[in-house]
Amino acid sequence: MNIFRKMQGKGQSPPRVAWAEIMHSWVGAVCGMAAVGVLHERVADPADAVLLIGSFGASAVLLYGAPKSPLAQPRNLVLGHVLSALAGVSLRLLMPGPVWLCAALAVATAIALMHWAKALHPPGGATALIAVIGGPKIAALGYWYALVPAGAGALIMLGVALVANNLARNRSYPEYWR
Repeated sequence: MNIFRKMQGKGQSPPRVAWAEIMHSWVGAVCGMAAVGVLHERVADPADAVLLIGSFGASAVLLYGAPKSPLAQPRNLVLGHVLSALAGVSLRLLMPGPVWLCAALAVATAIALMHWAKALHPPGGATALIAVIGGPKIAALGYWYALVPAGAGALIMLGVALVANNLARNRSYPEYWR
């Protein structure tokens, strides 16, 4: 059966969320990313955004935009980033090349580790990928990459999510800790 035929009648978009929900997501994301940015400014060269890794942007979408998602829960956030960073760094150190294969193995290994740990967090795939392709400043961090930025940034964003999501009347975060 043609996939497009299966989708007929299912072309409606999901309902729009209320403005209050949009604003809570926006404020949470600004505060979470700013908090990681302040960490970066205090411990890293302000001209280089090595501690502001791209995967944190995706984590912000989950934490502040979809806080009820199982993928946005504390265990998933923290373990997902740390395990993925460890996978990425390990593959980069063990495999001299080609980069595309190392990157593919790092992301796949990160997914397997997150599944094994019951801590699937999709932005973790990007954290593993960044460990492989992130350039000389990321490479110079070695296994520290798993602690700072991956672990520390995830913990900072978690702290902000705990405050921001629980200030809203209609939100409660987390859904579960373990």
